[in-house]
Amino acid sequence: MKIKQLLVLPNLPDSIKNLQELAHNLWYSWNPELSGLFKDLDSKLWEETHQNPVELLSRLPQERLAETAQNKEFTDRLDKIYADFQSYLKKKFWFQHKYSKETSFKVAYFSLEYGLDTGLPVYSGGLGILSGDTLKAASDLGVPMVAVGLLYRYGYFHQALSKDGWQQERYEENDWYHMPIRRVKGKDENPLQISIDLAGEKVQLQLWQVQVGRTPLYLLDANIPDNSPALRDITSILYGGDKEMRIRQEIVLGIGGVKALTALKINPQVYHINEGHAWFLALERLRNLMESHQLNFKEAYQYLWATSVFTTHTPVPAGNEKFDPVLVHRYLADSIKQMGISWDEFLKIGRLIPEDDTEPFNMTAAALKSSAFNNAVSELHCQTSREMWRQIWPNLPFEEIPIKAISNGVHPGSWISPELNKLYMSTFGPEYVERPGSPEVWKKVYDIADSDLWRYRNSKREQLVEFVRKRLAQQLFSRGSSQTDQQRAKKVLDPRALTIGFARRFSSYKRGNLIFSDIERLENIINKIDRPVQLIISGKAHPLDNSGKEIIKQIIKFAANERLCDRIMFIEDYDINIARILVQGVDVWLNNPRRPQEASGTSGMKAALNGCLHLSILDGWWAEAYDGKNGFAIGSGHEIESVEAQDRFDADMLYNCLEHEVVPMFYELNEIGLPAQWIERMKNSIKTAGESFSSQRMLMNYTDKFYLKAFEASRKLSKNNFELTRSVSKWTDRMAEHWESIEIRTVDMTIPEGELFVGQTIPVTIEVFLGEIDPDDVNIEIVAGRLASHEELTNFKPIQLSTNNSGKQLKNGIHSFRGEVTLSESGKFGISARVTPNNESLPHTIRPKMISWW
Repeated sequence: MKIKQLLVLPNLPDSIKNLQELAHNLWYSWNPELSGLFKDLDSKLWEETHQNPVELLSRLPQERLAETAQNKEFTDRLDKIYADFQSYLKKKFWFQHKYSKETSFKVAYFSLEYGLDTGLPVYSGGLGILSGDTLKAASDLGVPMVAVGLLYRYGYFHQALSKDGWQQERYEENDWYHMPIRRVKGKDENPLQISIDLAGEKVQLQLWQVQVGRTPLYLLDANIPDNSPALRDITSILYGGDKEMRIRQEIVLGIGGVKALTALKINPQVYHINEGHAWFLALERLRNLMESHQLNFKEAYQYLWATSVFTTHTPVPAGNEKFDPVLVHRYLADSIKQMGISWDEFLKIGRLIPEDDTEPFNMTAAALKSSAFNNAVSELHCQTSREMWRQIWPNLPFEEIPIKAISNGVHPGSWISPELNKLYMSTFGPEYVERPGSPEVWKKVYDIADSDLWRYRNSKREQLVEFVRKRLAQQLFSRGSSQTDQQRAKKVLDPRALTIGFARRFSSYKRGNLIFSDIERLENIINKIDRPVQLIISGKAHPLDNSGKEIIKQIIKFAANERLCDRIMFIEDYDINIARILVQGVDVWLNNPRRPQEASGTSGMKAALNGCLHLSILDGWWAEAYDGKNGFAIGSGHEIESVEAQDRFDADMLYNCLEHEVVPMFYELNEIGLPAQWIERMKNSIKTAGESFSSQRMLMNYTDKFYLKAFEASRKLSKNNFELTRSVSKWTDRMAEHWESIEIRTVDMTIPEGELFVGQTIPVTIEVFLGEIDPDDVNIEIVAGRLASHEELTNFKPIQLSTNNSGKQLKNGIHSFRGEVTLSESGKFGISARVTPNNESLPHTIRPKMISWW
């Protein structure tokens, strides 16, 4: 049967026609005036459509549209908002002011998921929310960015709980024609398509575009009739299926994503790989470089390395994507053969220890080796990541491992409540929008009257309680509970009680059940008549994570306890909308992972921006943000080897903090009836999050520290048909060929007699055999600093030595260098010497195995 397909749009009268354009730009998700305008069209339908303005407009009766078009107050608001939108699109922002000369710069951002808003469900959790916030920050800052991902037919699952609390998964097909997304068309007005090879099968991919303010996001879709059912399923479910499905999805994202940008005639100079899932993009970039510019593999890889940025998010080895080499061979053997390298050479890229044939292909290891710019997502996570991946750079001191810390941030406009946003705008002034993250802006939080901030907090808590009551009644109805239970649900919780929120993915290390470790003690905390406490919990477990599902089941059982049931609520089907309501409405945000397994923990940042106080283990972002006055800490970062002992210790610390700090401070009122100490901490919390943990600050760091350096490398290395790339590749080969012959022959130090004191200097002369290597191609360095256990140098800065003989050889390839060491601190002090490569044409020269120590 043939069917002629037509796309029918809502028929909007001229005076409100601009609603259609505004509905197709995710700018509405962080513009409360615009989202409020859509909500005013039909508030009930707005919630039914998951706050999706495209579906809202399509379902509104024509009579309602005609009536709205005659409403001058509405059309005046629309005209103002549309003018603001046009101004936003044309305005010069941070990037245009700071890097005004870089008109050709563009960075491509690849991620497996994007959490932009409830009405576009192509995300599962924190990684996706971070990706979405990054695109919004790029738009706000004017950073020229294009993003690539996958369009999932069903997205992530919807959650419902059985009567005994066991998680049930339900998948709903997305209707893209009623979502803020449009299919990309070619010059012939037909859908633009690309194709890639998957183990001998051609898969056709169509492209869809989501406009995020000024940032375009392109999503690849395999669900088209040209493909077999198995190929169409590739973009069905996020994080679904087996390893074969995962490698197919990641090849489509990486190789297909680069092909899509080529088809769109978009030529980014810098590529940002967000987590190892996207690393396969490197293969298509290499193929393009070799084919278009006649580079060999080593030359193309040199350019790829210098222009790639990689962010690792996973703090445990098991969480990093790995594939069996047999599976990788099935899909990539032909492509690798065409690049002119052996299969073994390729596998070494994805192994921590290249010679270990038993290792699987590790996507994170491949990304770290293929990128000159690598980062973890908090300061503590940086230390964890260096420990995890130090085998890649076995000869480097721990603190020089080339993984830096760029702490995550959240997009304030997407998470701060409209009411608080108005309060901030009136207090902070225009700089609040124009200079997000500026310390001068956020210091003004202390100008907000305590009474205004507390009135706001009480109002949001009341709204939250009302929301929870409605959702709980719906949940009970769907489970077939009695009318009595459904009516009772409408009276649970106390809108004046201290309210704690806990919401995240349920996995063992996040310990969602830690607060239930001692039920009697918990009962005593929450059931005090004069100081009641209530707990609202939400979150999903991965469909294959039965231990995570067991934790949810335990919580439901505890919540059903007659002594706790009015104080503990679990909200099903956690999503962006529920997250937003929780971080805006609760008084305390609880986070209790096993340190150091929380890479960042951005939900706490969102809560802090809303004046919620964070109560957390000193892990992730909180380890660097907590100052003793902006929230609460569970313990002091103490780590115990035994998991059971750690859990008991942390549970005790959690109860102690609630009993002796959190609850008393919330209910301690001053002479005018305000909890002055609590409000002071609210302001401190807001200031900390606003200054240091916004996605704008995060993206400024990426741009200054990584993107512009990679862009400059691209510009230099591609000049004159990649002349410098070829030269640097030959230099690298030559250095690698002769490196093993380097030997530090002597290190002479003139150490003063008697006791040594801080500040004294020691002259050093070094003789080095360089053989065929030129002295200008190396750095001769003294490394001196505190000597830790296992004889490891810490807290040092390498000291560059100069040649002692104007570059002339003393004899037979031996060169002399000299310098001096300052004894910078007391205690056990160590001095060593080393030789490292030196080439100013590269972002840096830290390469595995190319370092020689005394």
